[in-house]
Amino acid sequence: MAGTKYEDDNTRRSLRRKRRKQQLRRRRKAVQGMTLIEIMVVMVIMALVATAAGFAIIPQLNKAKIKQTSADAKAIASAAELYMAEHDECPTTEDLVNDKILAKDKNTKDAWDNDFSIECDEDGATVRSAGPDETMGSEDDIQ
Repeated sequence: MAGTKYEDDNTRRSLRRKRRKQQLRRRRKAVQGMTLIEIMVVMVIMALVATAAGFAIIPQLNKAKIKQTSADAKAIASAAELYMAEHDECPTTEDLVNDKILAKDKNTKDAWDNDFSIECDEDGATVRSAGPDETMGSEDDIQ
């Protein structure tokens, strides 16, 4: 037996109310923003990742500076030997640039913005950089 019309209407109304409540809950969840604590947690996580990346990258930057300075020192040493073959004297980096043996855009200073030291002897030219500690004659000099 079928229920009365009144019971069917009540059932339909209660189902509609449930659907509306569910829709309202979904809308509220979609509209709700993040809390301050959630934002702070995300910021802390980002700071930790940035710190870890910094600890990984900084030593690589120092290694790259050392390699670049070593390559520049070798280029200047080659240019100094060419200069010595023509002039019979030990050049400075300015002499090498002025005689166009060394290009103007070539690094005439090391990665720490210090001048290279050119020493000449019978065997040729030796070019040195003070290195990361910027003190000539220490163990981290670059040749």
